[in-house]
Amino acid sequence: MNVRRYLAATLAVFVVSVGLGYVVNGLLLQSTYASIHGVWRPDILSKMWINAVNDFILSFVFVYLFAKGYEGRGMLEGVRFGLLMGLVFAIPAAYGTYVIIPVPYYLALEWFLYGMAQTVIIGMVAAAIYKPPERRAA
Repeated sequence: MNVRRYLAATLAVFVVSVGLGYVVNGLLLQSTYASIHGVWRPDILSKMWINAVNDFILSFVFVYLFAKGYEGRGMLEGVRFGLLMGLVFAIPAAYGTYVIIPVPYYLALEWFLYGMAQTVIIGMVAAAIYKPPERRAA
């Protein structure tokens, strides 16, 4: 494993993940969230650091799994990996939350679709940055 590329990809995936999380939840879904009353924590902002820690840990694991299965197939490998990880992460996050808290179905669907898009994008980021160490001639 190329440790420098792994750490660089992890940091990039973390930054992009946090940025996409803000775009999706802070901008795109803001009006949807505002229209749903009585299910959100009143102290949600004081708990947001937990999301940052979660994203940080997931970035390390995401890139680790990508690096372990790295086949050197370029950006399409990142798209494929992102789609697979999207199914692993986005389905339980979106629909698991839908089962537990009383939000409308369309919000769960949006969480799923945006989650899939996010994992594809961070898969592409991982593919763009991570490369194995070059082999030296004997």
